[in-house]
Amino acid sequence: MEALFYVIPLIMIAGVSFAAVRIIGRSRQISRAWSHGLTAEARCLRSYTTTSGGGGDSSVSTTLHHVYEFTTREGRTVRFEESNGPGTVIEGDFVTVHYLPEQPERATAHPPARGKLAAGTGCMLVFFGVFISFCIVFMVMAHVMFAESDGLMP
Repeated sequence: MEALFYVIPLIMIAGVSFAAVRIIGRSRQISRAWSHGLTAEARCLRSYTTTSGGGGDSSVSTTLHHVYEFTTREGRTVRFEESNGPGTVIEGDFVTVHYLPEQPERATAHPPARGKLAAGTGCMLVFFGVFISFCIVFMVMAHVMFAESDGLMP
């Protein structure tokens, strides 16, 4: 029973750490595409929304997705999907995409906004840090509780 007070928070810390690494990686990738990448004209092939959340008393979150297609300078046709794009882009619209020649399938149609990217990434990392700190405090408190009660729950 005592192990659950350590194992579950450690699993949660591992999951949040994995998410943090992915967010940092995508942020660096987008920044490099803006700074050192090439541009191309892409066409929006499809836009759709996804929802998450339970509804009822809990909040529902809606995310807008776009599917774009463009041709690289080498003549390769690339199709990619991106979330959280502008609501003003609809099917058939043309947008400018930024991509790295070695990874065109990881392009972005978001216009360069380094401050916004840094702020968003920073806020997520602060949230993850607070979450991990809470898990560590929980584990320390559980350890203290079990040490004082000789392993028996009060």
